[in-house]
Amino acid sequence: MSDYTNRAIVLNQRPQGEIQDGDLKLIEKPVRELKDGEVLAKTLWLSLDPYMRPRMNDSKGYMDPIGIGEVIVGEVVARIVGSRSDKYKEGDLVTCYAGWQEYSVFPDTAAMVYKIQEKPGVPLQAYLGVAGMPGRTGYCGLMYVGKPKAGETVVVSAASGPVGTVVGQTAKKEGCRAVGVAGGPEKCRYVVEELGFDACVDYKAGNLEEDLKAACPDGIDIYFENVGGAVTRAVAPLLNEGARVPICGYVSAYNAEDPTKVETPFHVLKALDPVPEHRFFLVTEWQDQHQEITGILADRVASGEMKYRETVAEGLDNAVEAFKGMLKGKNFGKQLVHIAD
Repeated sequence: MSDYTNRAIVLNQRPQGEIQDGDLKLIEKPVRELKDGEVLAKTLWLSLDPYMRPRMNDSKGYMDPIGIGEVIVGEVVARIVGSRSDKYKEGDLVTCYAGWQEYSVFPDTAAMVYKIQEKPGVPLQAYLGVAGMPGRTGYCGLMYVGKPKAGETVVVSAASGPVGTVVGQTAKKEGCRAVGVAGGPEKCRYVVEELGFDACVDYKAGNLEEDLKAACPDGIDIYFENVGGAVTRAVAPLLNEGARVPICGYVSAYNAEDPTKVETPFHVLKALDPVPEHRFFLVTEWQDQHQEITGILADRVASGEMKYRETVAEGLDNAVEAFKGMLKGKNFGKQLVHIAD
């Protein structure tokens, strides 16, 4: 038996609607000895992302549901602290999908494990945010599904989050008008004044349709979908002919007690005439460009060109409350959990 004890948060029972006490459980168990070809990773930072919530349901989506008793899925920045592999040495820093736990053992053949090429001016946790999976999601969805052209109007919901942050700033770099949708005056002010969007609409202000129309006098050419619900319904009548809608997710539906009865962006968009070009996408479609796009985004962070904001919870014990708050938009920017130094 090794000298390490692992603490992990597992799925205890499937949530019905919002996560309740007893749905997730913190467990402790010793870390087993490594076998040949395996490594032991110590989690330093854990990423909290909306996609984790639908995977707690017992329904087949674009990814398999988490099994009862299994560790909650999630990407981490980790340090290799034990190795019986020639591929990784102790001290290496990686991103991997270790989930909500302090230690993880994996074979050196495991997929989706990437060594971090550290750069001055890029903090480690940025590789879970704007220079990580959410950043690559925003970049790929906009550039390869949205296909922006200079002079077009790009609207992105959840604009102050890590995906929206990258979408808007990338749209500006491509010569587009960037319009965000966010909740509350503070987030909207940040999106315009710090991130450099042309406008940001506060969906909580009560005038969503009118405010969005005023912010998009020439209509909408690309709508980057993160939220669904009322925002999609407000966007739909403003979509121009030839508009494209990359669908990243729709967080407004993730806590629904019966997800099958929720109106999705697909329902709203398919009811339009003509139906705009739209599709759901996953960042893994461009997995072969992982390192290249991470490098592009990390360089923009290092130069100060890519601005971003973070909300940090301390320790695994605070992960569940931070996650519940994130699903309600209580975080500002990327939601992270700091596990260890």
